[in-house]
Amino acid sequence: MRTWTIGLLAGLGLSLSAQADWIEDSDRYAMQILRASAALQPESIAGVGISDYDEEVMDLGPNIFERRQQLLRSNEASLQVWLKSEEDPKVRQDLQIMLEDVQADLASNQLHRDMMLPYNDVHGAIYGSFNSLLDPRNEASRYPAALARLAKYTGQEDGYQPITELAKARTQERFDVPGLLGPYTAELETDLGNAPRYIEGIRVLFERAELEGWEENFAILTDQLNDYEQWLRDEMVPRAREDNRLPEAIYADNLRNFGVNDSPEALIAQAQYSYQLLRSEMKALAVQIADKRGWDDKDLVSVIKALKKEQIAPEDVLKTYQDRLLVIEDIIRREDLITLPERDAVIRVATEAESAAIPASFMSPPQLVNNTGQYGEFVLVQTNPGLEGDDAVMDDWSHDAIVWALTVHEARPGHELQFASLVENGTSLARALFAFNSANAEGWGLYAESIMHEFLPLEGQLFNLYTRIMRAARMFLDPMVNTGQMTHDGARDFLVEQLALSLPMASSEADRYAFWAPGQATSYYYGYISLMRLRTEVEIATGAAFNQREFHDFILEQGLLPPDLLRAAVLERFAPGA
Repeated sequence: MRTWTIGLLAGLGLSLSAQADWIEDSDRYAMQILRASAALQPESIAGVGISDYDEEVMDLGPNIFERRQQLLRSNEASLQVWLKSEEDPKVRQDLQIMLEDVQADLASNQLHRDMMLPYNDVHGAIYGSFNSLLDPRNEASRYPAALARLAKYTGQEDGYQPITELAKARTQERFDVPGLLGPYTAELETDLGNAPRYIEGIRVLFERAELEGWEENFAILTDQLNDYEQWLRDEMVPRAREDNRLPEAIYADNLRNFGVNDSPEALIAQAQYSYQLLRSEMKALAVQIADKRGWDDKDLVSVIKALKKEQIAPEDVLKTYQDRLLVIEDIIRREDLITLPERDAVIRVATEAESAAIPASFMSPPQLVNNTGQYGEFVLVQTNPGLEGDDAVMDDWSHDAIVWALTVHEARPGHELQFASLVENGTSLARALFAFNSANAEGWGLYAESIMHEFLPLEGQLFNLYTRIMRAARMFLDPMVNTGQMTHDGARDFLVEQLALSLPMASSEADRYAFWAPGQATSYYYGYISLMRLRTEVEIATGAAFNQREFHDFILEQGLLPPDLLRAAVLERFAPGA
């Protein structure tokens, strides 16, 4: 299972009582694959809720590549055997989903082995490990396992070596292999800058968990991480590459893994057209808003900047989002757009370490297995810690007009509702985890904005289109940066000048394209187009009988299927004959 998938989903809750017999059968297969994978990546498997592995740590021992590929080939063989004997068509589809995921891992691993020098952001990985395990939503009985992890990371547990020394060794053994590309300079600089934040973030996590006896091993870990940071400066910085571009085959593999099947050229062409179309709509709204407010300057960028000046006081930002969500939920019920849960959604502000790890607002889902009532959280990011002083503060998500769009995307009817559907309706592990890709998850978030658009005030509509045009821009900027048609700084400056994005947010965006997650930024608009195209197919087939609430509920009931499998499910079961 691809680690980026685990990291993003680090667990969605499933209601086992709601599962059909075929789902239970499918999950038995999936659990065997997950437990096999825990031999090498136990923190990720524990992160989805399988607490048996809470005390275990990642394997970075000798021959890790060969052992990883051997494990995947063993999983591949098991899935092929199960496919031959399984008769239930739904279970067979789930087995095929898992098989394709394993085969994608095999191919991706080999590409990186052949072309890239191994590089591990150990600081970020260990912070992510403890952040997942010590999540306040987890049962407190799981927290003491963090002490065992800490002892193993530091090599204080018998039979374990410091994870930092293992990471060094896995990189050093490939130093003499000709032709391998090192990490991008800006990526390395960003990780080095975030290193102290991650160490402090780990300390805060242990203090919040109120565990005892962690201080001595944490001091050892701090020294080891500081030593690893210096090693990176001495050994990796000289080997870093100045050009952000990845080999063409690896960038294409990234796109596929994120659920994007078009070529960079096709993405650029579609997105540039959409960008201008959206810009025209926004210009018309800008004139209406300027007229309503008596502003002489009706230029789009000027109106955007003027509205962004209507900043919410920092102490009121969180409550403003919470209050706006209540208004949005009233609209959803009034217009019968989608079925809402009875419980409240959760919105909170990110910590500094969380902002360093993900410098943009995000949805933090709960655990996937053995869920005991945990739900997702909309985490609001207000700074980019990679920058300094006032340059680090974003003004993009703390003004009144943007609150509509961001709440709709991250909370309801967007990602929070998407994940809540998994908690409350139940779906197979294969369809919630192995089938997941970014295009489906993010496509829904952008689609959720579109179905709310007509019910928002003019200012809300403008920034609803603003978030959409940002996603269209991503779909041409990311491939342009990764094919050498634009530089990292050129993408950053475009967003500042053409869309009035703040410098910290524009920097975060450009980092995403260049090294944070090359290819991922294209998935939002790509997935959105797929859903809009699918809705059109269904509306044509059903005519006046089309019911959007039933359509939206059905979409969410399918779990996190990628666009091609989602389309098949809709056309076979929701609108047969379409």
